[in-house]
Amino acid sequence: MKYILSEKYNSPELMSKIMGPNPVKLEEELLFDNKIPQNAVVCDLGSGQGLTSVFLAKEYGFTVYAADLWSDPEDNRNFFHEMGLNDEQIIPVKADACDLPFQKEFFDAVVTTDSYNYFGRDEEYLDSKLLPFVKSGGYIYIAVPGMKKDCHDNLPPELLVSWTPEQLDYLHDVNYWRKIVSKCRGADVISVCEMESNEEVWSDWIKQENEYAVGDRRAIEAGGCKYLNFIKIVLKKR
Repeated sequence: MKYILSEKYNSPELMSKIMGPNPVKLEEELLFDNKIPQNAVVCDLGSGQGLTSVFLAKEYGFTVYAADLWSDPEDNRNFFHEMGLNDEQIIPVKADACDLPFQKEFFDAVVTTDSYNYFGRDEEYLDSKLLPFVKSGGYIYIAVPGMKKDCHDNLPPELLVSWTPEQLDYLHDVNYWRKIVSKCRGADVISVCEMESNEEVWSDWIKQENEYAVGDRRAIEAGGCKYLNFIKIVLKKR
């Protein structure tokens, strides 16, 4: 696909804030033709250093709660102000995805980009930990890193130059994720499909010079992308 909204976020300064394959491009593809209402209150779950939250607020006009366990809310708040957003448009929150500190049915939607695989592999997660905070009829949009076909019984050497089998256990294919989310009792599954942006978002990531990008670079340069993908999951709460 052609990235239009996310192109303006490709500056070296902003790309230095990403923590994995380009999350802004992933989010643009994830939200293409989305059904989230205008002026929605949205949780950016696993927001990292806040770049995806800025994207949601500036490009879609959502009121965004930037929820992340590992980033500093004050650092994120300062960044949001630098990006021209005020405290009513975007709110940084230190939050554990398994123990969210919000009122029930608070959000019109939840968007989570490149983090759901760390906490959402539990079949009960959606019903017990996330859906209670979403309004009836609200949406969940997920972009999750995965594999084109699960190969944990015979891991390719290209992947093992950067990652251990334990790290790769967080990555699974479309069939795996469809099975997980189909167990959800409180939401209808709208879509589980492979995304288009895999090679491009990985390329953006391994150009960075932080230690994690440098470590991942070995697998991607060895041809690891042919085993990897990103998966789009969309659910609507009943």
